Amino acid sequence: MPDLVAATRDYINAVMGIALPAAQPWAHSAELPYYLRDAFDFGTITLLGHPIVLAIARTGAAQSLGEVRTWLAKVRTLAGLPVIYVTDALASFERRRLIEQKVPFIVPGNQLYLPDLGIDLREHFRQRAPAPDATLSPATQAMLITTLLRHPWQTEWQPSLVAGALGYTPMTTSRAVKELAAAGLAAAHSVGRARWLRMTLHPAQVWERAQPLMRTPIKRTAWVAYPVPTGHRAGRLAGLSALARHSMLAAPQWQVYAVSAAEWKIAVAAGVRELPEYTPGAEQWQLWNYTPALVPDVQTVDPLSLTLSLRDSTDERVQIALDELKGQFPW
Repeated sequence: MPDLVAATRDYINAVMGIALPAAQPWAHSAELPYYLRDAFDFGTITLLGHPIVLAIARTGAAQSLGEVRTWLAKVRTLAGLPVIYVTDALASFERRRLIEQKVPFIVPGNQLYLPDLGIDLREHFRQRAPAPDATLSPATQAMLITTLLRHPWQTEWQPSLVAGALGYTPMTTSRAVKELAAAGLAAAHSVGRARWLRMTLHPAQVWERAQPLMRTPIKRTAWVAYPVPTGHRAGRLAGLSALARHSMLAAPQWQVYAVSAAEWKIAVAAGVRELPEYTPGAEQWQLWNYTPALVPDVQTVDPLSLTLSLRDSTDERVQIALDELKGQFPW
């Protein structure tokens, strides 16, 4: 915590050209509920004549943006002062959501966003993981998500078995092992002639670290005429239709389904008709980069892929529903 506080002070001094006094411990932090003291360290500064509380995210703490927003509001109510979220890194979609919701934050050396003071100073953006072009391939993403959703959690797993169940080749499996190891998400080792991966972090931490490297599973969307030929209806609800099943969000006007590229090809050959635009009664089909059936015997796509497909939505109702969905993850 001292290093991040010092970095915050130095950053404000540098970008605003002011001599900011050293931050002080917040005298009232002991009065906060335990879960807030467990999630943050607290300090105070005086900025442009305003006393401000710094809520410094603790290293390794897994926090959703919905939790951060709610917890900061709680601290602000108890403190009666502005509260700024301080963290060492934010992914691009996380920054965007915080700005949309006008949540003050500082990433020392990267961005300072203080809407109450009319300040939004941006420099380069440090991500929680390697550069954006180092994203996981769709196959690697599917394998990782399949592993994360296993219950009970297995810290060691054999990639070839997961890949085989998903229909991937040994070459694809080898590439996935390299990508996961290079991203620091798993460590590869051999047991006899078999390759294994060991994951030393809790699944929630793996998920948080992996998200900046992951992309939406949706390749494109298509409007499909109803009725769909018998035997070729898409099997998995996706998008807002799936999210409505897992939250209090109202279902959309049309049903949204997900299909793999192979399933789409078969469906079109069987007479499924794509429409140039929406017409009453039409369904929306998402064509995915990997199978939407990572979890067997359920009616919707898996919750992690669903989150990735909707995380860039600017609709606050969707983001609230995604926070609700997070509570249903298996860890």
